[in-house]
Amino acid sequence: MTAKLDPMAAAPDLMKTWLRTSMAVAGSLDPTLVALVEIRASQINGCANCINLHAAQAREKGETEQRIYLLSAWREAPCYTERERAALGWTEALTRLSEGQALESAYQVLEAEFSEAEQVKLTLMINVINGWNRIAVGFGQFVDPAVVKSAMKAVAA
Repeated sequence: MTAKLDPMAAAPDLMKTWLRTSMAVAGSLDPTLVALVEIRASQINGCANCINLHAAQAREKGETEQRIYLLSAWREAPCYTERERAALGWTEALTRLSEGQALESAYQVLEAEFSEAEQVKLTLMINVINGWNRIAVGFGQFVDPAVVKSAMKAVAA
């Protein structure tokens, strides 16, 4: 994959705002849950950049290799909690919205595990990662996780 452009260089103010928003949304939820959602949505969207980045970040935060590897088959894997399963089901339903996934059944499971405020936070997180997937895939990005970490520190300062 060849990068088409660098969004941070092309529209720095908007991209910094997007990054700050992304960080705020991610910071409103449990980091383990965020990592699972980021990786699963990125798998569905075929975003190698985001799979690589978020798997590396998940490992740094203590996520196990087994749980990272099994995400694509989370329904059959016994290592996820009911809350994580609800989040993953909601992630798939919203990420595959145009495919007519079972939104109502995913919402019922979500509603049983998450408060209304948490449902909104999770939905925003799913929107954020889907947005990043589209930026990365659309512009052919594959960024070293260390570069992203550095950019996040700069924007947070």
